[in-house]
Amino acid sequence: MLTDAFLCLFYYILFVHQEQDASTHKMNIFNRLTPLIITLLLSFMTIFFLYTPNPITITIDSFDDSIFEASCSCKTCVMGFMDDDWFVYRYDPTIPALLNRKNSALRRDTNKWWRGLQSSTPRVNYTEVVDQLFSLFPDKEHYSDASPDRCRTCAVVGNSANLLGSHYGSLIDLHDVVFRINKGPTKGYEKDVGSKTTHRILYPESAVDLDNSTHLVLFPFKIRDMQWLISTFTTRHITRTYTRVKSSVNADENKVMILHPAFIKYVYEKWLLKHGRYPSTGFITILFALHICDQVNVFGFGASSTGTWHHYFDKTRTHYKGGPHGGDFENKTMHQLQQRNKISIYKGYR
Repeated sequence: MLTDAFLCLFYYILFVHQEQDASTHKMNIFNRLTPLIITLLLSFMTIFFLYTPNPITITIDSFDDSIFEASCSCKTCVMGFMDDDWFVYRYDPTIPALLNRKNSALRRDTNKWWRGLQSSTPRVNYTEVVDQLFSLFPDKEHYSDASPDRCRTCAVVGNSANLLGSHYGSLIDLHDVVFRINKGPTKGYEKDVGSKTTHRILYPESAVDLDNSTHLVLFPFKIRDMQWLISTFTTRHITRTYTRVKSSVNADENKVMILHPAFIKYVYEKWLLKHGRYPSTGFITILFALHICDQVNVFGFGASSTGTWHHYFDKTRTHYKGGPHGGDFENKTMHQLQQRNKISIYKGYR
């Protein structure tokens, strides 16, 4: 049918017009042929779309799916192609989260800032300490496996008393990765905080023993912290920093990781905009999770149901808000992340 219609119109144009007076034809050819050609084209296109078995259709949905690919396979992902300026300005995927020999060199400004956080031994050679670290512990690039097929869910479990009575335990344990911070215990609190721990965030003054299934992640706020880590697996001679510390820690040396000092500075400058002296361990952990996870859920941060700031395992209800950290600004930034669907905050029992 498509071919017949085209031939009929072509025959009319080619032969019928030849029978007309030559002079009249020359004067009116443009005016008369133009609408016929347009009609021909429109007829051709109409018949084509009506009688083609599988016509081409273009929709907004199919366009988006063909151009953009999800950054992960979770329902919501930390990284998305429609990120707003607020998040893009702060989030820098080029900053190394974990230390290894290859990325260990520190810029002069980073080294100066990091060394100034806490009192330390000024004559210690950083490069030598790094060499000792990675003679003992895995020297590799961790968590470089991001892909559209991956869905790594992570729970960052803080130590707020708002966890008491929350019954979050089973929900926390469903995550692929469960970060616990400092001394936060699970035994006796399983119903509210869960029993699973894949990563324990610590530094010398907050160290606890770990089981062999848990990664020890050192947050080094000073070079002495790195020396202490080496000592705990070798000579065990370091028993003090600015206070008494454990001389040894039960942990699997093949599961030891060290946060990069540049990452601490990055969190302080880009995310806290230099509020406080340096970021809290909990806040750094949330940002660490944003860099290695696809979906981040946060538990055990903020005040308790009575408005007090103490740990769920602290019987004396010691007040912990304040110190060298920009606590109020950290809290505001966390809620900005939640509003932008980068994290979900579980506020606990209230």
